[in-house]
Amino acid sequence: MSAIRLLVLGAVRQHGRAHGYQVRNDLEYWGAHEWSNAKPGSIYHALKQMAKQGLLLAHEIAPSTAGGPPRTEYEITEKGTEEYLRLVRESLTDYDQKPDILSAGLGCMVDLGREEVLGLLEERVRSIEQWRRAVTDYYIPEDGPGQLGHIGEIMNFWVHSADSGAEWTRGLVERIRGGAYTFAGEGEPFVGVLGQGQKNPYATGERHPGDDR
Repeated sequence: MSAIRLLVLGAVRQHGRAHGYQVRNDLEYWGAHEWSNAKPGSIYHALKQMAKQGLLLAHEIAPSTAGGPPRTEYEITEKGTEEYLRLVRESLTDYDQKPDILSAGLGCMVDLGREEVLGLLEERVRSIEQWRRAVTDYYIPEDGPGQLGHIGEIMNFWVHSADSGAEWTRGLVERIRGGAYTFAGEGEPFVGVLGQGQKNPYATGERHPGDDR
């Protein structure tokens, strides 16, 4: 699973229609350039590829003010929406994904219903606990990592990661169950993208050859 695929679909979906520079600006606003592979080149590549796959619809509009080729705006299709929601669900339940996958899913989880998200996160906790039990068949945390020599530190690391991951997920479940955030169907959603002309406070100030597309 690719975090960039989920992030780009999510950003385009929130806008309705967006060009590459808008999507790049949004993902930078989310800090995704720091915790994922959401770099300028990968964002433009993902937009083009998903348009070819029928997940996005490409619209050519007026040439850029810089005199370059026509700028392309993208709109998510029905097929793209189905893929997007599938990726959100997968990102919230698969406990063994890279951190950028979970981070992307958290940024998009409010596009699902509250009860569904609670169910997905509870499934995540069960998966973490099941995986931990499998590890402790070979490694007993109470005995310390030394029982397996320095290799035991690998097991030690993963058991601690599982414990902290489960604890964090349970905390999120309680916050959501307590009414935190606005989920699909509950009212006016949180706007997580930048409006037209809105300044990005986290912008790097760097330009990319594809920024006028």
